[in-house]
Amino acid sequence: MMKISIEQYLEKLGETVDDCYGKQFRECFKDNNGSAELGMLASPSSEELSQLQRAVAIMTKDEKKNAHCLTDEQVLKIAEDAKVDSANFAIFI
Repeated sequence: MMKISIEQYLEKLGETVDDCYGKQFRECFKDNNGSAELGMLASPSSEELSQLQRAVAIMTKDEKKNAHCLTDEQVLKIAEDAKVDSANFAIFI
């Protein structure tokens, strides 16, 4: 299995922004509040992608390289510092 960087993953995710299939997928899995957080990984909205880009942009080189090792506290701190939705950022990580 080929590993990709967090930046490459974010770029791939960006290819599906506001995609018709993604919107349909999100509609099927939305909760009672109309949110489809897990659907964000199939097709993020423009705003969600922008938030993820901001969060990744402030991550250190080591955090990016070892994103899979970040603690919940580290993820929350990055989200707070980037002023992004912490739940979506945690799901992305």
